[in-house]
Amino acid sequence: MSSTMTSPAPAKGASQESAASAARRSRTGTKRRVGNVGWGLVALVVFVFSVFPFYWMLNTSLQPARNTMGSSPSFFPTEFTLRAFDTAINEPNPAVFSTALQNSLIVTFMTLVACLVVGFMAALAVARFTFKGRRTFIISILVVQMLPAEAMFVSLYRILDSWQLTNTFFGLALAYVGGVLPFTIWTLRGFVAGVPADLEEAAMIDGCSRGKAFWKVTFPLLAPGLVSTGIFAFLQAWNEFVLALVVMTRPENVTLPVWLRYFQQATRGTDWSALMAGSVLMSIPVLIFFLIVQGRMTGGLVSGAVKG
Repeated sequence: MSSTMTSPAPAKGASQESAASAARRSRTGTKRRVGNVGWGLVALVVFVFSVFPFYWMLNTSLQPARNTMGSSPSFFPTEFTLRAFDTAINEPNPAVFSTALQNSLIVTFMTLVACLVVGFMAALAVARFTFKGRRTFIISILVVQMLPAEAMFVSLYRILDSWQLTNTFFGLALAYVGGVLPFTIWTLRGFVAGVPADLEEAAMIDGCSRGKAFWKVTFPLLAPGLVSTGIFAFLQAWNEFVLALVVMTRPENVTLPVWLRYFQQATRGTDWSALMAGSVLMSIPVLIFFLIVQGRMTGGLVSGAVKG
């Protein structure tokens, strides 16, 4: 009889414990939701600050010139016109937009391919092989990155001029490769070192040759590093101004940043709408390139994943 009377007590204690556990889970879930909302707001603020300069540039380019002369354009344009783009493309100018676009594409493509191929090979050698002078080579890469580019303009121009490479795409691309290659090697070295060599050895045990094991196992894991360094090389070659101005002295050989300078000098005064239209035209290939590679970059993060 006594045991029957005391049996409800454990059930009551269990219910109290489950209620306290549910309350703790509810508080934890609330804190997590509040934290997610806070981080979401931070991300939104960062996004707005990042996108606003491009929006302001596009907004100015779509407004008539009279709305931008002597005052700031309205935040939300009330008049839309493409006249500024027509002016930027067809305005009489020592440098033609279509020619400058073609020159920039050629130089940037040459720089991108050379940096990825040479940098990838050098990164593999530094990360996977032990040879005499390896440490010295790595330190020299860091030292070269510390040198300001402006300090080497005179000597670089004299070298290119003695080789008769001024006003040539190969000469400008060679100068760009020399500036971007140290960063490419150093970055790719970290990616290569992060992939264990045991993966290739396991694939070779399963019957793959060394080359097939590298391309099937290791290379997909290195795709994000190649894309990241490729984006850096592309942006450096596409946006570089001072070196292109020094090496390319003929108007028919200039790249887009130098073309924009010629265009600003050709227009009387400062036509902000046309100038912003030229800047938008320069940004379009960069956006297209990023849209192409960003999917491959995120895909490369999971391709080649290995089961434990």
